[in-house]
Amino acid sequence: MTVLSSVIERGYLGFASHEAKDNSPIYEEWATHVAGSPIFHDFLMALPEAKQQPNLLFAAIRWVTGRIPEVAELDETLQRQSGAIKQEMMNRSTQTNEAGRCATLLPLLARLPQPLSLIEVGASAGLCLLPDHYAYDYNNGAHTLAPETNAPDTPVLHCQATGNVPLPTKLPEVVWRAGLDLNPLNLQDEDIAAWLQTLVWPGQEDRRHRLQKAISVAKQQKVQLVKGNLLEDLPALLEQVPTGTTPVVFHSAVLNYVRDTTKREAFVDLMLNSNAHWISNEAPGVFPQLANKVFSSRPSGRFLLCENGTPRAWIGPHGQSIDWIE
Repeated sequence: MTVLSSVIERGYLGFASHEAKDNSPIYEEWATHVAGSPIFHDFLMALPEAKQQPNLLFAAIRWVTGRIPEVAELDETLQRQSGAIKQEMMNRSTQTNEAGRCATLLPLLARLPQPLSLIEVGASAGLCLLPDHYAYDYNNGAHTLAPETNAPDTPVLHCQATGNVPLPTKLPEVVWRAGLDLNPLNLQDEDIAAWLQTLVWPGQEDRRHRLQKAISVAKQQKVQLVKGNLLEDLPALLEQVPTGTTPVVFHSAVLNYVRDTTKREAFVDLMLNSNAHWISNEAPGVFPQLANKVFSSRPSGRFLLCENGTPRAWIGPHGQSIDWIE
């Protein structure tokens, strides 16, 4: 086995055991299979490293086939439709826009001086820029919030909160918002909206229905999305923030796609030296200097929520849980 093939095997086994396990049995099976499949190894090794990720491969297979193949069919499916699968993987990206993460951002947003101006880095289609337009259910109905314009089709974001989470008593007041992304997604394009739904993992129907409702909200709000780079174009966007508001820059599961660690460090410096309030929601390995501030054990498969560089909570990757760090 080559070094690259070994890297792919470890990556897919890690995805199976840390991300898909307990979240999507089908993807856990698929990832375990791909990890040991020479056919998939050859296919993936011919792609750029950034295109070798499980989420992208699995969504492309489902998009091309129009279904969810059995694990025993995967090798044959790839051999028969490798060209089409490769084309989708090269032309698209994951850009999973998970509105559910707003439930884990809300406790921090709601306790800031109001009103807020929000900038999301890696905004994709901008669904996480609308925290004031969603309803929330913490701990199975024990703590709920809803916008004044609450309607039957308002997405309800469910989240299990443990520890001393400062659960908000009202939604934040957002008066300005903008998203920054290398490839902003236009939800008016039905192909793009359908692709976002394909990115939802099998077995997570509630999440898919929530996404559909969030897309409807975003279409009505027409969020400002700017094409640009987080280091080069973020300062100019910060200058547009209205005076008298609290500027907030946030991101979720984005900086892991910035492979150059020096650029990540430059981004940290940019944030800590800006006048913006910085909220980071990333896997702990993305900013090890922040994760090392946590002396308690690290729960597997969780993101680390940080506020201006200070760890605040362990987060379910799709916003399903928030465990406050004491």
